[in-house]
Amino acid sequence: MSNRRNTSRPRHKVWTPYLKLPPFLPVPLRARRDGWTPARQARFIAQLVKSACVRKAAQAIGLSRESAYRLRRHPAAGSFRAAWDTAISGKQQARWKFTQAEARDLAVDGPFHIALHRGQPCSIRRKPDDSRLLSYVTRLDRLLTHLSQTQEDDLLAWAARQPHLRRLV
Repeated sequence: MSNRRNTSRPRHKVWTPYLKLPPFLPVPLRARRDGWTPARQARFIAQLVKSACVRKAAQAIGLSRESAYRLRRHPAAGSFRAAWDTAISGKQQARWKFTQAEARDLAVDGPFHIALHRGQPCSIRRKPDDSRLLSYVTRLDRLLTHLSQTQEDDLLAWAARQPHLRRLV
């Protein structure tokens, strides 16, 4: 006879960390009211997390499955594609490394961050990256040292008139 008691206590479930979507930049497209705006791209990724079905996610935001795949194939859709793959697979992907060409967009507008709570999207925010903004200003400062005073004044006056550069001036 064994001295062990037979308990019906359930075994502990292995804890798995919740999924984190990588931040992504929207695919730069021509501005259309009924097209893939940056906000629609972020909502599409959030819908992909919910359904893991491209057709359902595209239908939820009022666009077609074919246009979603066309957007995915766009040459500048690298970080968008990484967020798409993470949302579909439900597994953490390797972090997307933003290129130097995307530095301006990261500094001024910032990437989209989709916050998930218990595996479901709860908020979408877009925040400029302050460290990239400072490095962008530093690069601009180095370029200005090689200009004459009149060229520098003309450049700064032009930048002050640009709405997306007002934060830099």
